[in-house]
Amino acid sequence: MTHAGYVFAAYGISALVIAGLCLWILIDQAGRKRELKELEERGVRRRSERKASKK
Repeated sequence: MTHAGYVFAAYGISALVIAGLCLWILIDQAGRKRELKELEERGVRRRSERKASKK
């Protein structure tokens, strides 16, 4: 009795889910970088930069 089909299907589905999550992270990262660039172009600065410049 072999369960190879079940094992291969489980590994395949897991690999697809992990690949999808990685792709989602990369797409989201690109969007966040684009949003930060747009905000910086409009003159909005990060709070950490304001605190550092006051010292």
